[in-house]
Amino acid sequence: MRRDDSRLSGRGSSRKEPKAVLNPSELQERAFLVGVEFRTRGRAGRTGKTSSAMITPGAQAARDHATSVAVSSSSLSSSSSSSLPTDSPDFSSEESLDELRSLASSAGAQIVGEFTQRRDRPDPATLIGKGKLEEIAGAAASVSADVILFDHDLSPSQQRNIERVVHTRVIDRTQLILDIFARHARTREGQLQVELAQLEYMLPRLAGRGVEMSQLGGGIGTRGPGETQLETDRRKIYRRVRHVKEQIENVRRIRAQQRQRRESVPVATVALVGYTNAGKSTLFNALTKANVVASSRMFATLDPTIRAADLPSKRKVLFSDTVGFIRHLPHTLVTAFRATLEEVQRATLIMQVSDASSPVSAEQDAQVESVLKELEADKKPRLKVMNKIDLLLPKQRESLRDDDQNIHVSAAKGIGLSTLLDRVDAVLEGDRPERVRLRIPQKEGKILAQLQAGARIYSRQYQDGLVVLEAEAPASLLRRMRAWVVE
Repeated sequence: MRRDDSRLSGRGSSRKEPKAVLNPSELQERAFLVGVEFRTRGRAGRTGKTSSAMITPGAQAARDHATSVAVSSSSLSSSSSSSLPTDSPDFSSEESLDELRSLASSAGAQIVGEFTQRRDRPDPATLIGKGKLEEIAGAAASVSADVILFDHDLSPSQQRNIERVVHTRVIDRTQLILDIFARHARTREGQLQVELAQLEYMLPRLAGRGVEMSQLGGGIGTRGPGETQLETDRRKIYRRVRHVKEQIENVRRIRAQQRQRRESVPVATVALVGYTNAGKSTLFNALTKANVVASSRMFATLDPTIRAADLPSKRKVLFSDTVGFIRHLPHTLVTAFRATLEEVQRATLIMQVSDASSPVSAEQDAQVESVLKELEADKKPRLKVMNKIDLLLPKQRESLRDDDQNIHVSAAKGIGLSTLLDRVDAVLEGDRPERVRLRIPQKEGKILAQLQAGARIYSRQYQDGLVVLEAEAPASLLRRMRAWVVE
């Protein structure tokens, strides 16, 4: 006999509700969250009993992972991904719902209620069963919810069946992520990639969408006009998909040309990857003195940014800030953002940024590993950076130890950045610095200036119109100074 455990929970007024930043002209939608956990797929030891409680309209919008103070002991090897267990850890229902709150907050919603259910297996028609669906319909209506957000992907038929019962707009996890991407895309490239993902998501959901699609319902006497309009809608979307794909292909061509120009110069590229809200953009700004948008909201960065920086050896390196990954990242997004994610595939070194303060750091790392495998970038040299150590307790910070593959930093406070740059300098093989002795005429002011800017000078002496130097410089710079190198 199948057993259903469900929980209807509210958030009391004793916990301060974070305020979402919205334009004055924007009206916050009231969102009701639905979390589902299936025991056959959940994490072992997480199937405890759930309880029911009355819903309250003032539910908390989102809890920020960054305020956690639990450090994960997880670490990934940069030389091989086979060390990861094949059955990677998954999020519990509470952790998953916590992430849904953050997503809803990033989408500009006000959370007015939550419902969590645990069951043995998904219901083919409605995912959670008709009885529980009617409970959700009543609870959502009691708090005047504008939209119901499911922390699970819904098939087109499931979405239609649920909407018939709840009489409210229903959005699944993928559609919510797509909406956040659409809000945050700033460049033409990012907007095209989001549009392609949205169109591909919409195609199988055209039938039965109601008046907004200008089509009649199915059944006797309604087939002709309905089918005609449906096919018209599909043709329009297919045409638009082809057009967007052509434009994205042009973007890929231009990006490939830019990459070829960069690769013609011996400058290594380091791609920052990691779970969304791990602090990649803050770390990127700290390393490159750039000013890209760094926000605690999920998916604040969609458009790739590349900036140059100097390593301690005076070698130049390019850092690339990329879009954050997330659990069950929609495949349509991975495909649409392939032009952007090619920067990860072609990088010399992958810098995997993790949130050291998150209690689900190990689970987030496993999701990042999954996306890197899909991009065929999981075998690349990798450096693990545990960020946000300033949010840990002092005793936890004191117990942290850096090693060859793991560095602990706080990008916001500037802790550990010099150690990180030293490690990047040691890992990168291209254009290795060499220590040499040079005798350069004093009249070669341009050469001396280049050496001063691009090399470490250990000693300098002046003899008979010559400058005798002990220096360590990248091989690319020394090639221009062979005439003055003393063997």
